[in-house]
Amino acid sequence: MTKKKKVIIVTGGAGFIGSHLIEQLVKNKGNKVISLDNYFTGSKANHIKGVIYRRGHTKDIARYIKEKPSIIYHLGEYSRVAASLTEPEVVWDLNVAGTYGILEFWRQHKCKLVYAGSSTKFNEAGMDGTLGRDLAPYTWMKAANTELIKNYSKWYGLKYATVYFYNVYGPRERAGQFDKAYGTIIETLRQAYLKNKVAPIRKPGTQTRAFTHVDDTVRGILLAGQKGQGDDYGISAKETYSLLQVAKMFGCKTKMLAQTKTSRSSKAFSSGKIKKLGWKQTQTLKKYIEDTKK
Repeated sequence: MTKKKKVIIVTGGAGFIGSHLIEQLVKNKGNKVISLDNYFTGSKANHIKGVIYRRGHTKDIARYIKEKPSIIYHLGEYSRVAASLTEPEVVWDLNVAGTYGILEFWRQHKCKLVYAGSSTKFNEAGMDGTLGRDLAPYTWMKAANTELIKNYSKWYGLKYATVYFYNVYGPRERAGQFDKAYGTIIETLRQAYLKNKVAPIRKPGTQTRAFTHVDDTVRGILLAGQKGQGDDYGISAKETYSLLQVAKMFGCKTKMLAQTKTSRSSKAFSSGKIKKLGWKQTQTLKKYIEDTKK
């Protein structure tokens, strides 16, 4: 008798982090991996062989996925802070209505949920007293989602793990300068270096980030899926760099852009909880930049 495959759902599976996660999940031939993505920032270029891809909104997940999953990795949300100030209705649709659809699907199937929270909620208050979670529609809605997921777990007796990413970089990133407002700073700088272009940096340029490689991030997600339970699984590199330091590491010429009201430094997370599951950092931004230059 053929053993029934384990059904794994990844929302945002055609995106940057989602495609790397799927790439690891599909290596286990006992997994049936299904991606649900609306292709807002996802791309068919990120498709991985052996995966079932379905195009659709997460709020309609029950319409697109009839299979009973053993676990849902929910990465498919809007994920830009400054841009969210200009389109709060889009953030609400994707991150509130969409995630509510996921939670109800989770409740119905009583599987495990791994949710990609936003580390912005841990940022300290700025000069104006605004906490990281209150910076923009994106940060507030993501923080609210983590609280709702915790309550769903209590209300309905459901298993979950919430992971937090820290400025993830690596292959398949999107470059902001060349891709509206949805790109990431490391790929923007990398493309500026490769194309010998001037790199745009938001003032003041001294804001720091704990840049974490996508491979390390995915290993943390998988560990949380396998062994994690509860909140606060931060997946963070131990080093922090300012944006100007990173531009200097690439050797890019820079032009300073106007500071946004959401500009803020972030610190490295201790990652103590995910380390207890067996996670450790294996890659550094310095090495990634050196390899790019080679």
